[in-house]
Amino acid sequence: MPQLDLYHNTVRNALIKDGWTITHDPFLIQYKGINLYADLAAEKAFAAERQGVKIAIEVKVFASPSLMTELEKSMGQYIIYRSFLMLEGAERTLYLAITQDIYQNFFLKPGIQDLVKLQDIKLLVFDPKNEEVVLWIS
Repeated sequence: MPQLDLYHNTVRNALIKDGWTITHDPFLIQYKGINLYADLAAEKAFAAERQGVKIAIEVKVFASPSLMTELEKSMGQYIIYRSFLMLEGAERTLYLAITQDIYQNFFLKPGIQDLVKLQDIKLLVFDPKNEEVVLWIS
């Protein structure tokens, strides 16, 4: 089993508060003999839809002194996870969960925004203190 990130339970609680049902904790991604674990998977039913929305979440802390190194690792992991989900035909959208502070102080930099947009990285921004989802960026 993979090690839990510092904010794993915080994001889990924030998703539940936001009306999501946690379906997997962790979420196993399997592709041609390769096993990877995203932190969480969740579903949310909408009245206008029969199947609802399914997501997978990878929680990132960005705790090292080099935020660029953390971004490099996070983006690489995100792209691999997303690729395997697509290749296996999974109907889940992958989100990278980051704190509101990291989003405001790092991810809003124009160069970082360009990278996120170019790589089509979806973000879940959360408030760790209040355990709430602040922003979904698709």
